[in-house]
Amino acid sequence: MGEANRRKKTGAPARPPKTPKSGRGPMIAIIVVVLLAILVGLYFLTRAPTPDSAGLPSVPPSTEAFPAGVDRYGVSIGDEDAPVVVREFADYQCPACARFAPASERLRDEYVESGQVRFVFFDLPLRQHQHAMEAAEAARCAGDQDAYWTMHDHLFDNQSEWSNNSQATGVFTRYADELGLKERRFRNCLATDLHREAVERSLKVAQQLRVASTPTVFVDNIPLSQPGWGQMSAVIERELAEAGN
Repeated sequence: MGEANRRKKTGAPARPPKTPKSGRGPMIAIIVVVLLAILVGLYFLTRAPTPDSAGLPSVPPSTEAFPAGVDRYGVSIGDEDAPVVVREFADYQCPACARFAPASERLRDEYVESGQVRFVFFDLPLRQHQHAMEAAEAARCAGDQDAYWTMHDHLFDNQSEWSNNSQATGVFTRYADELGLKERRFRNCLATDLHREAVERSLKVAQQLRVASTPTVFVDNIPLSQPGWGQMSAVIERELAEAGN
């Protein structure tokens, strides 16, 4: 039955003719190209630098070496004769320091254990952080029971729990118990400020070196401009290569 006859018999309006789809194919192709360009740009912006990257931080050859004598005021781990030394000035209550902490842990696993790097951690508790000093003392109290780095990592991993807790001392004591430490000994260490002077000496080193922000990280005498695993590992590899390792 023709369309005209169907309308006459049924009274139904004529169906509009189908129009060919136009422009959708090219538009989709343009969107795909734009998305690919964005992804490629993000890759180049976020990929880890290599040891020969031009943008890596460096210092002039005439720059004085880091004053290694102050390392005794920090807490160190690794071979004393390691060809590269990484030093971090940090505050346990600093959110940026907590974000850097996984890179610190990876550093110890991949470079310190192999003898290529010695790592020194300096306490730099900032005045605006209420519990930073006590957290630094807590880590050193754990160190008395051979658990400094375990507590160090635990404090950063759980920073959001104790950072604004008015009962931070109780939280630190609970951590000691969870880590298998002698709770009474740990609690007494905190209560008597046994390591307050050591933390304050570390703080004074930071002040003498004019380190004011956390985390501040040096690879040998080179300050990192973007503390993180990518830049830090690339600078370490460059320093190892220059040292012949």
